[in-house]
Amino acid sequence: MPDITWEEPFCAEASACFRIGTDNAGNAYIAVSGAEEHYVMDTRDALRTLIRDIKAGKADHLL
Repeated sequence: MPDITWEEPFCAEASACFRIGTDNAGNAYIAVSGAEEHYVMDTRDALRTLIRDIKAGKADHLL
């Protein structure tokens, strides 16, 4: 697992919180807060996952 530096989570009331992270090579990561070991690294997959979670109501605070 790469050494990822996670930012503070983006949260709303009673919603899932997302975290954005970067590694020393400049790669970007996104994960649900509390489950950072299950991150998404690929930009296309990260966007797809984020859109699905927004549609499912898990991340409406990011709109």
